[in-house]
Amino acid sequence: MKRKLTLSLAAVIILCTSLLMVAACSSSAPGTITLATTTSTYDSGLLDFLLPVFTEETGWEVKVISVGTGAALQLGRDGEADALLVHARAQEDQFVADGYAESRYDVMYNDFIIVGPGGGAISHNEDIDRTFSDILELNLPFISRGDESGTHARELQIWDGLGFDPEDNENYMESGQGMGATLGMAAEMNAYTLSDRGTWLAYPDAGNLVIVCEGHPRLLNPYGVMVVASTLHPEGAQAFVDWIRSPVAQELIASFGVEEFGQPLFFPDA
Repeated sequence: MKRKLTLSLAAVIILCTSLLMVAACSSSAPGTITLATTTSTYDSGLLDFLLPVFTEETGWEVKVISVGTGAALQLGRDGEADALLVHARAQEDQFVADGYAESRYDVMYNDFIIVGPGGGAISHNEDIDRTFSDILELNLPFISRGDESGTHARELQIWDGLGFDPEDNENYMESGQGMGATLGMAAEMNAYTLSDRGTWLAYPDAGNLVIVCEGHPRLLNPYGVMVVASTLHPEGAQAFVDWIRSPVAQELIASFGVEEFGQPLFFPDA
């Protein structure tokens, strides 16, 4: 009887020790970080392509919040994101200057384009000033993001540089939504809109829309990444920033879209 009791006690001790070891290992494993990012990195499919590799290599899971750049930066200010991947350089620099991040790092770039109805009033060109002037002066339907995103900020910069108020165009509308939804509205209404090239290429049904303006220097679209100063997961956020700027991630970015679209949707820039 004593022998059986001793064996049972030993078994319990071994079991408890094993459970404690498992718990210790689990508690030391990486957790989940929240990435606030612009809709273009999500709608284009880039994050679906990159993040599984990041998780496999580092162990960190990533929860993505896809919003306009303005909203993503606000999530950072409010401490509701660990890292940011956005594309409005002036706002990013201000975010760092205000102490919400220590640094901002280049990651990649693509460009903005203006799309509109094929065979419409505007033929393909590389003159962004002429294109926007024609849209305003001819009262052509234009769908703005209107959501304080990086794309919306660039659109307003172009109007402002021309000294124009876009709302002088009676056919100027705001979607208040992401790039994919805005392209959908433009396709449905045969309207013009400013889009990043990545989302445009990945958009499944552009209807009668075609690119009407591209290639102007002011249409360059750089993306930056930052660790939010108030992050509760500094190791995970830094791991993401380091990884997306690493040679492995930069090569993945360069390859994304080539097989499907014949060209990359983004160009590495770290």
